[in-house]
Amino acid sequence: MKPFRFFAVFLALLAQLSASAQTPSIYYTEAKDLTLVGKLFPDTPNPYHRMDTVKYKGLEHGDYINSIQSSGLAVAFRTDSKIIRIQTEYGFRRSGMISPNIAIHGYDLYIKKDGKWLWASSGLPKEDASDKPFTLIQDMDGSMHECLLYLPLYSEERSVKIGITKGNVIEPLENPFRHRVGIFGSSFTHGGGAARPGMTYPAIFCRDTGIQLLSLGVSGRSKLQPGFARALADADVDAYVFDAFSNPSSDMIKERLFPFIETIQAKHPDIPLIFMRTIYREGGNFNLRKRKAESDRRAVADSLMAIACKKYKNVYYITSTDAASKEHDTSVDGTHPCSYGYFYWARSIEKPILRILRKYDIR
Repeated sequence: MKPFRFFAVFLALLAQLSASAQTPSIYYTEAKDLTLVGKLFPDTPNPYHRMDTVKYKGLEHGDYINSIQSSGLAVAFRTDSKIIRIQTEYGFRRSGMISPNIAIHGYDLYIKKDGKWLWASSGLPKEDASDKPFTLIQDMDGSMHECLLYLPLYSEERSVKIGITKGNVIEPLENPFRHRVGIFGSSFTHGGGAARPGMTYPAIFCRDTGIQLLSLGVSGRSKLQPGFARALADADVDAYVFDAFSNPSSDMIKERLFPFIETIQAKHPDIPLIFMRTIYREGGNFNLRKRKAESDRRAVADSLMAIACKKYKNVYYITSTDAASKEHDTSVDGTHPCSYGYFYWARSIEKPILRILRKYDIR
């Protein structure tokens, strides 16, 4: 080998060794071995699914697809690592929806500071290397931190591994939220339009109040189906909140509402069932047909819920639901709120829900 060529190869090897020395060794822990937060059905065969699609019959294919996506799930853990990496084995990843990809198949990290959950970082793997690890956050101070990692809204995960530097600690954190309050609903509850996984209104509600919401948002498939009622009736919960009137037509509401309530109350006669009025959609600001359709649907829900609250014990109706700023500038597409809108939604329901829960000593 010529001297110049030998010298170039030597420098290249030296650079590789130097880079290797500077790259910390990472070891990975499966997220399911830490603390999964927000899981309505804890015994699903895939720990990152929200419902067992084999156990519950009578639903359509799209219902099952939406129910296995990990929206609303989070991982609670403690670590003193300066770096946190994520490696995912996806079952499927969606993209091109009203939310950015960081919400659809990315991750959202919050860290406890001064007793409050503070946003720390969000991230997702590269499109052409989705199964490869990526760095979620780095250059932290090395002290022990309490972490809450939200999983993707519209994807299925078969494995989620959390990586930290060797020699540091990662361990389960006791669930930071109290009680088990199920919440079932539409794409609003699923998080359509949110900029990142931690900005759904159920997630904001949990961080604000400390009450754990177990979310089963199923995008456009929340139509008071008997199959979902039977599944929800099986869950171990202290209360239920329903975004029940955002997807079904007026006729569906008339046909299905009372049987839906009765199916759940047959197994949960003593817990509160809290229904929310669906939000005003900004698409009706100038489109008169949309405005009338939404107005008619709200009127039917209002009328039937007035009857339901008298007919059934422990049934409540919240009419304060609102996802709009005073400028009415929080909509993504005329239907779905943006993250800012979901912040308003969470704040609009916090007091009335907490007031109802306190009647049942859920504090």
